[in-house]
Amino acid sequence: MPLLQLDQTQIHYRFDGPEDAPVLVLSNSLGTTLDMWAPQMPALSRRFRVLRYDSRGHGRSGAPAGPYDIARLGRDVVALLDALEIPRARFCGLSMGGMTGMWLGVHAGERLDALVLCNTAARIGTAAQWNARIGRVEADGMAAVADAVVERWFTPGFIAAHPDEVRPLRHMLTESPPAGYAACCAAVRDMDLRDALPRIGVPTLVIASTHDGATPAADGLAAARAIPGAAYLELDASHLSNVEQPELFTAALLDFLA
Repeated sequence: MPLLQLDQTQIHYRFDGPEDAPVLVLSNSLGTTLDMWAPQMPALSRRFRVLRYDSRGHGRSGAPAGPYDIARLGRDVVALLDALEIPRARFCGLSMGGMTGMWLGVHAGERLDALVLCNTAARIGTAAQWNARIGRVEADGMAAVADAVVERWFTPGFIAAHPDEVRPLRHMLTESPPAGYAACCAAVRDMDLRDALPRIGVPTLVIASTHDGATPAADGLAAARAIPGAAYLELDASHLSNVEQPELFTAALLDFLA
């Protein structure tokens, strides 16, 4: 279990794929771990040296006292690349991972060869909504929000038809450290990069979903229009589009990165 000591915490990461292939970093969503990318790994690991990691507050990474901010999560990626002696990489993040990618595109674009922003937005929700979720998690634990979060992650039809795909994602959520999850909720709550998106100069693909209530497709389209030259794709899915539409998601990712 590779662990890297960063800023008073440990970051868990793993590599898959040929050692001499281009590096692709995958960044998880709020409430999941690096295992959320399992549907993509067979195809991606044939073409890339895939670097997955658990964002601080999640999975096997540490969960130091919060709140966190997106700049902290972005600096974790830069520090991880530095420690692993990776000067440049491709980056794909979903939801909170996509917000991290936006920060990197604005503040560390020289480290990126390409950027894929999935089911994310430059600003998500309201402070009141996030504060309510933080308060509930702090008072009652992850189980208190699990059902509502899973219902935002997937369409009702997918939940009914694919319980074996939904179950491990729900387990990732309920096993998340409540303090780390709440600290990352604060990072999402406080981020607003809407005015900074035009400063992203990295080739960018934005993937959104028609039925995503957490980060509506309109927000993804707005981000794509704000980032110079960005491509846009909308999938027939909800928030975790890489799980609900794995074939289309993976094909789009490979096509763009090629």
